[in-house]
Amino acid sequence: YERNFYYITMLRDPVSRYLSEWKHVQRGATWKTSLHMCDGRSPTPDELPTCYPGDDWSGVSLREFMDCGYNLANNRQVRMLADLSLVGCYNLTFMNESERNTILLQSAKNNLKNMAFFGLTEFQRKTQFLFERTFNLKFISPFTQFNITRASNVEINEGARQRIEELNFLDMQLYEYAKDLFLQRYHHTKQQEHQRDRQKRREERRLLKEHRGHRWQKEDETAVTEDYNSQVVRW
Repeated sequence: YERNFYYITMLRDPVSRYLSEWKHVQRGATWKTSLHMCDGRSPTPDELPTCYPGDDWSGVSLREFMDCGYNLANNRQVRMLADLSLVGCYNLTFMNESERNTILLQSAKNNLKNMAFFGLTEFQRKTQFLFERTFNLKFISPFTQFNITRASNVEINEGARQRIEELNFLDMQLYEYAKDLFLQRYHHTKQQEHQRDRQKRREERRLLKEHRGHRWQKEDETAVTEDYNSQVVRW
C-alpha cells in the first residue's frame, strides 16, 4: 500500500554547528561508513580526499580542522539539503566554483521551502509548536531550550569566528533564509490559530444567544397560556 513520506530537518546556527562537529571529531568520531552516494556512485579518492591519514582525527586542533580544504564540515547543511547531481556531485572540475556555489545554495533553499516542516535549534518551543500544528500531534512534554552545549563552552577569538563564518559562507546564507522562512511560517500558523479561536468563540456566543432566545420565547408563551386559562375560569 502507498505511504506518505514527509521530509523534515533541523537546522542550527552554522558557527555553533561547526564547533560542535569539531569537538565530535576531536573525540574520535568519523564518517567512514558514509558512502556519499550521488548519481549512483560514491566519490573517488581524488574527488573526496581525506583530511587525516590514520583511523580517525582524534585530538585535532581547531586550526587543523579549519585548514583542511576537503573538510565536509564546511557548509555541511547546504550540501546535505542540496541536489548534488546538479553540480556534478563531488567532481569539482564539473563547473567553476562560483556557479557551483550559487546552484548549491539555491537548491538547498528550494528543498527546504518544499519540506512540510523544518525546525531551528535556537527556537525549541516555536519548533515544537510548528511540528504539532503541522502533523496534528502532541508531545507529552514541552521542548527545552538548552543554550549550554559543547559548542557554547568553546571560547574562540573574533578571528577564529570570522574564519568559521567564511568557511561556512553558504550555510550562513542558508540559515538567514531559513530563519526568515521559519518565523514567517510560525507567525502565519499562530495567526490562523487565533482566527479559528475567534471564530469558535463567535459561534459559541451565537449558539448561547439562540438558546436564550428560545428559552425566553417559551417563558412568554407559558405566561400567555396561563393568562388565557385564568380568564376562562373567571368566565
